[in-house]
Amino acid sequence: MPFRESSPVEERIALMQAYDTGAFSVSELCRRFGISRATFYVLKRRRESGEADWFEARSRAPKSVPHATPDAIRAHVIAMRERFPRFGPKKILACLAAGDADTAWPATSTIGEILKAEGLVSPRKRRRRALAQAPVVAGSETPNGEWAIDFKGWFRTRDGERCDPLTVSDTASRYLVEARITAPTHDGVKAVLTRVFERVGLPDAIRSDNGAPFGSAGAGGLSRLSVWFLKLGIAPRYIPPSSPQDNGRHERMHRTLKAETARPPAGCWQQQQVRFNLFRRHYNEERPHEALGQTTPASHWQAPHRAMPAILDEPWYDPDHQVRRVRTDGSIKWRGVLVFIGEALARETIGIAEIDLGLHIVRFCGHDLGLIGRDGRFHRFAPPRARLRRAPEPEME
Repeated sequence: MPFRESSPVEERIALMQAYDTGAFSVSELCRRFGISRATFYVLKRRRESGEADWFEARSRAPKSVPHATPDAIRAHVIAMRERFPRFGPKKILACLAAGDADTAWPATSTIGEILKAEGLVSPRKRRRRALAQAPVVAGSETPNGEWAIDFKGWFRTRDGERCDPLTVSDTASRYLVEARITAPTHDGVKAVLTRVFERVGLPDAIRSDNGAPFGSAGAGGLSRLSVWFLKLGIAPRYIPPSSPQDNGRHERMHRTLKAETARPPAGCWQQQQVRFNLFRRHYNEERPHEALGQTTPASHWQAPHRAMPAILDEPWYDPDHQVRRVRTDGSIKWRGVLVFIGEALARETIGIAEIDLGLHIVRFCGHDLGLIGRDGRFHRFAPPRARLRRAPEPEME
């Protein structure tokens, strides 16, 4: 068996016994025991020194660390941390320096290591950054090619009740499809959209911001609501964060809606809903729109040709995809281990296809969610950002 530093002591003894016979050269012994000549001579010098434990393995740690932080300094750092448990290394250093500017205090990185060694900090679990996707040039020049959806900022009716108006408009025709008071939750939005889809039909895509319930920080930016969109054949499109201008047409409508229906607000939410209903009819059928050549949205909009299905079919994947059903906790079983994909996809089927040796892409209803790397970990995609690249809406209509 080749000689290694961690080998049993019997091998070191056997090495020197073989050398003592004179039958082997140093080079032959080194090849036989798998060591270097330098290691052989180290062992030879240890034995010749008369040390009783020359064959024992020795630690390679230095016997002294001249640049180690003195115990007194370490004590000051620990005491400051215990006094201010929420202070990090930078603040601790600032406080120590303010109290004694003449002492050579250690760097912030050293203070961090002292705190870690004493168990005074716990590692922060960091969420891996999503893999960016190329921006999508979105928008549609045909009715129902894209709808926009958002909540107009909430306000209170005169009786003190909170009012959250959900609005849906057609991007091409500016037609206000719905303005309905509902809870800003998955269940509230889904209930309103279900009635809208059953009444008028399905658009090809829906543009929204990234916040709940429309989007999430999960794989592909999907939420439970956008998963439902995909199963209906509706492509979810997300504007870049903090970029309401990329949903400018819808935001411009919100300004008009607020001015004509909520200043001042109605006495109760039922009366406020009546105002929204009247405004929707006026906005669509009577109010000329400058971007439409001073014609009304209703003269350009027509109902979608796709109807709301009675039953949602399971997603279909090409034969080169391996199909997995996502568990209730958002994970799948992949090559013997659990891999977390996303809770928004619980109980849904996803497709996994190899795109390179050991690299697999994960999809749901044609929407790319992320990659399972060669390390077996899932690296989620950020949502593709949908940005309108057109001239801004005019201020006056």
